[in-house]
Amino acid sequence: MTEYFPGVSPIRYEGPDSKNPLSFKHYNPKQKILGKTMAEHLRFAVCYWHTFKGLGGDMFGLPTMLRRYNGAGDEMRVAEETMVAAFEFFTKLGVNYWCFHDADIAPEGATLAETNKRLDAIVKLAKQLQRDTGVKVLWGTSNLFSNRRFMAGAATNPSPTVFAYAASKVKKAVEITKELGGEGYVFWGGREGYDTLLNTDMKREFDQLGAFLHMAVDYKKKIRFRGQFYIEPKPKEPTKHQYDSDAGSCYAFLQHYKLTNDFKLNIEANHATLAGHTFQHELAFAVANGILGSVDANRGDTLLGWDTDQFPTDLYDTTLAMITILKGGGFTTGGLNFDAKLRRQSIDPVDLFHAHIGAMDAFARGLKNAVALIKDGRIDKFVKQRYAGWDKGLGSDILKGKVGFEQLEALTLKQGEPEPQSGRQELLENILNEFI
Repeated sequence: MTEYFPGVSPIRYEGPDSKNPLSFKHYNPKQKILGKTMAEHLRFAVCYWHTFKGLGGDMFGLPTMLRRYNGAGDEMRVAEETMVAAFEFFTKLGVNYWCFHDADIAPEGATLAETNKRLDAIVKLAKQLQRDTGVKVLWGTSNLFSNRRFMAGAATNPSPTVFAYAASKVKKAVEITKELGGEGYVFWGGREGYDTLLNTDMKREFDQLGAFLHMAVDYKKKIRFRGQFYIEPKPKEPTKHQYDSDAGSCYAFLQHYKLTNDFKLNIEANHATLAGHTFQHELAFAVANGILGSVDANRGDTLLGWDTDQFPTDLYDTTLAMITILKGGGFTTGGLNFDAKLRRQSIDPVDLFHAHIGAMDAFARGLKNAVALIKDGRIDKFVKQRYAGWDKGLGSDILKGKVGFEQLEALTLKQGEPEPQSGRQELLENILNEFI
């Protein structure tokens, strides 16, 4: 049997003193923390698109990476070899989950029927490999942005026939996700937005997208797919403005179209920064509103204005993310999917292992840091004291609607100028630094 990653043995935990680049220094999947193993807390997943189909090409240059499984030949044979290579990678890396777009795993055919036939063949292979290895699908999705037909959007396209084609692709993608035992399904509106308002009826496009998602929910119920539906926010790129621009806009959309019971969010770190937010902000918003579902774990480059999809290695980001996730109750669905790609000059297959190992170790350290900070309690104690006035007396009466503007004016006239309190930002940052 062909080995696509020769010379790489299964990656093991060797501890922080290890100098072996093909070992985990901090991610110990069986280590128990707060009653759950690290693997259960972090729920790592490898993405199929960047990891196996991304070959280093960009808008300024052709692909740089040569992969044995992506060699020349019949495109379905390439798809089969890539799937076998992917499961070799999953098992050697030691992850329990993977994620995919329909177009990642099988090339489109000349017709929708031929595309579906190709998907069925690859899903049959993937299903067998899942049985052989125990690796499961975290979530699936459909590519509704690459093909020429979707140049003006999918659900938001001016043409009803394009809308119908997009619906047909999602129908099949949900079906194969269910067949593979997927735990969720993601909607990312790759071109659900606009480049100019001169040719755009925004209200109409919002209504189309709302109708599309309701159809998806109806079909999910019809086929009894139990997985969670997600929306993934992103503000721009490839369009000038995308309708799913950040967690707040997604939540407003879901509320307006009465979809809050059916969708949670798949937050991506790099998309957060493109929206002008921090990764922690988007997570915190989702937690505060009960809509955090899953996470695309990556990072961007603050000096570049596009979606660089780098592997996450910033310990401040991973620590703050895990604090927010843990305080939100941890993952009840979804997990940490590495929607990240190798740098264009990292051309060797082993670099895929180095990248994922580093990212998994970074989140393992973030998890341990977060638990230590929560147990330490100083930051939480300060925040609780800062808002203590809202737990009783005047604050409680305000929140319960027992007082109005007149009563508050009378109180202010009587008591005079309120005494400001320090936010202690520098102190709190110093405490955080003790644990990084």
